[in-house]
Amino acid sequence: MENKITSPKVLFFDVNETLLDLTPIKTKITKLFNGDSDKVSHWFSTLLHYSLVVSATGDYHHFGKIGAVTLKMLAAEQGISLSLEDAKLIVTQGFKQLPAHEEVANALSRLKRSGYTLVALTNSDSDTLAAQLQYAQLASFFDAQLSVEKIGLFKPHSKVYGWAALQMGVDPKDTLLLAAHGWDVAGALQANLRAIFIARKGKYEFPLAPKTEAVVQNLTEAADYLIGLK
Repeated sequence: MENKITSPKVLFFDVNETLLDLTPIKTKITKLFNGDSDKVSHWFSTLLHYSLVVSATGDYHHFGKIGAVTLKMLAAEQGISLSLEDAKLIVTQGFKQLPAHEEVANALSRLKRSGYTLVALTNSDSDTLAAQLQYAQLASFFDAQLSVEKIGLFKPHSKVYGWAALQMGVDPKDTLLLAAHGWDVAGALQANLRAIFIARKGKYEFPLAPKTEAVVQNLTEAADYLIGLK
């Protein structure tokens, strides 16, 4: 007899791109690079790269600060003059004013009503996270807001996920991460969390990582699946 998949006790949600639409920041960066939209993915990859560098070297800087300095680095590579102050305006302030993807609020509401504990888990610092959820009108759905600032390591470092489960008083195997990043779900799975991959446009799973529990196109489909486990 096949074992029934049980519902997790806590749902962790990645924030940037999973819940929030980065289009406003992408538009500004594309304009900075004279209409070259490819530089957006280059910048975000560089941001993630250096966030892992600081984790690997035992250092820590706010995600937005790393985003600003890497944008300045990329501009310099292209021969574009960009002050650190202007880079911070684009990135640090930009992260705080992002809209939610259109289906997110309704999906979170359904999950909340079904009895799930919802927790935001992000690489952004605590102040930015609070501002993001408030601006996107999502704050009321979450039982807790967790920033990696508290542990001084960035996702997908495995210690982040174990720490997050500890903050919620549950075993990692009783939690599930929802994220639109292959590196994020890979980190969660290696830390013994369950995971659902949100396959937003242009996002793909890492083929060498363990398989996620489900792959869905958006948070509506994720909510359908999770509510079905209740």
